[in-house]
Amino acid sequence: MNPQQERGQLNPHFEECLRMNHCWLWFVVLGVVITVLGVIAVGATFLATITTVLLFGILLLMGGVVQIVNAFLGRTWKAFFLHALIGVLHVIVGALMIEHPLRAAEGLTIMLAVAFLFGGVARLVYSATHSFSGRGWVVLNGFVTLFLGFSIWQQWPESSLWVIGLFVGIDLIFTGISWVMLGLAVKSTGPASAKA
Repeated sequence: MNPQQERGQLNPHFEECLRMNHCWLWFVVLGVVITVLGVIAVGATFLATITTVLLFGILLLMGGVVQIVNAFLGRTWKAFFLHALIGVLHVIVGALMIEHPLRAAEGLTIMLAVAFLFGGVARLVYSATHSFSGRGWVVLNGFVTLFLGFSIWQQWPESSLWVIGLFVGIDLIFTGISWVMLGLAVKSTGPASAKA
């Protein structure tokens, strides 16, 4: 059997790992860097919160400018005023977030608390009214989400100084770990394992 036929019989996911094998070290290094940034964010939650709010504000501001320009370039659209209005709103909200990052963090944190509260209640109600496999995990998730929402709500507005930074840090840590695991998985499916 020639190598071309062997290749055609490989699992598509395995073949993709073989193609990415030369990138495994990059994935691991990227994962380690992201994990370290996550640990730093968890250690400096206030700084991470302000940085996240400022970045979000800058993105909204830039997106709003692009939306306004796009609305004027496509003047013949029926939705010109809608696109222009959305662009102006994005510019205003982005500018306010950049000018007042602490107040923006307070607003985002209370929205996060409300989302957690509603999400937790929705999971618990769904679990109570439906029978399905893994219902216990959904109930646990509902209670944890409800607890997080209640905790953030009870400590607000003080919680706005650390919640966003903490959550961003935790997300970065898990994202970094997943990149490291991907890199190691790609490395383990290298040419040596393809011959086996």
